[in-house]
Amino acid sequence: MVMIAVSMITVSITFYGYQLVRTPNFQVDKKDAYLYIPQGANFKTVLDSLKARDLVQNTVSFAFLSKLLKYQDNVKPGRYLIKQNMTNLEAVRMLRAGLQSPVRLTFNSVRLKQDLVEKVSKELPFQAGEFGKLLNDPQVVKKYGFDTTTIVSMFLPNTYQVYWNISPKQLLDRMHKEYKKFWNDQRLAKAKNIGLKPKEVSVLASIVQAETNKNDEKPRIAGVYINRLQKEIPLEADPTLVFAMKDFTIKRVLNRHKKVESPYNTYKYKGLPPGPINVPSIASLDAVLNYEQHDYLFFCAKADFSGYHAFAKTNAQHNRNARLYHRALNMRRIK
Repeated sequence: MVMIAVSMITVSITFYGYQLVRTPNFQVDKKDAYLYIPQGANFKTVLDSLKARDLVQNTVSFAFLSKLLKYQDNVKPGRYLIKQNMTNLEAVRMLRAGLQSPVRLTFNSVRLKQDLVEKVSKELPFQAGEFGKLLNDPQVVKKYGFDTTTIVSMFLPNTYQVYWNISPKQLLDRMHKEYKKFWNDQRLAKAKNIGLKPKEVSVLASIVQAETNKNDEKPRIAGVYINRLQKEIPLEADPTLVFAMKDFTIKRVLNRHKKVESPYNTYKYKGLPPGPINVPSIASLDAVLNYEQHDYLFFCAKADFSGYHAFAKTNAQHNRNARLYHRALNMRRIK
C-alpha cells in the first residue's frame, strides 16, 4: 500500500510538474498579443496586467514557476510578445531574460517639430512633453550638432526598430547614430562639392519636398534652387511663405503673402531659411545631393494638373508658363 501511495504521489507531482511547465497557459486558442511592462514595475504589476488583458489562464501556476525560476525578483520593463498557446516556461524564460519585441517606429510626412513629437509619443510611453522638452533645449540639441530650429533634420524618415521602454535621451542617441550613418563619406563629399553643409542640404531638401511629391522631378527642382543660390538670386520658394505664416490651408501664394516679415520669407531674403520647413525624406535629400545640372531658374505647376512642373530659363518664359497655369486655376475657380 505504501508503494502504491508513493507511486500515486509521484505520478501526481510529475503530472502537475508537466502541466506547470509544458501545458499552454497564455493566449490559449487566441491570437498573439503584447504585454507591456512599464519602468519600475514589480511582479504584482505583471500579474495585474496579465489578468486585466486576459492573457493568462492560470495565474497560480505562472506565479509558482516564476518563483522557482527567480523571475519574481527580476522583472524587466518592455514590450513582450505573448504567443498563442505559450507555456509558463516559455513565458517566464522570455520575461526573465528581457527578450522584448521591438516597436517599429515610423515617421514621415512630418511638417512641424510638434508633429514629430506627437508621432513618436504615440508609439512610445514618453511622459507628455518630455520628448518635446529635449528638442527645445538648446544645450541638449547642441550636443548633437544642431540648434532648436534645425534639430528635426536629425530625424530621417524611415522605419526603425526600437525597444518600447527606450528613454527620450536614448532615442535621440539612436537617431543621431542613424543620421551619422546616412551622412557617409560619399554624401559628405557631394554636399561639399555643392557648397552646402549637411544641415543646409536638409533645409533645401525640405523645400524641394514641399514643392513636389514626384521623386523623379525632385533633382530638377533642386537644380533650380542651387542655380539661384549660386547666382545669389532669392529662392522665392512659395512653400517657405506658407511655413512662415503657419497657415497650411493656403493653396495659392499671393502678393500679400510675400510681404510677411519672417526669416523664412525667401522672397525678401536671399539664401536658405534658418531651418527646414518639414522633415525631408531620404529621396529629397538625395535629390539635392544628386541635383540635375541645367540652366533653369524658374518653374511653376503645369496647367494640366499632372503634379509636374514647367521649367524656364528666363523670366519671360516663366511668366508665360505661369499665365497658362493661372488661367487653368481660374477655370477651375480655385482661389
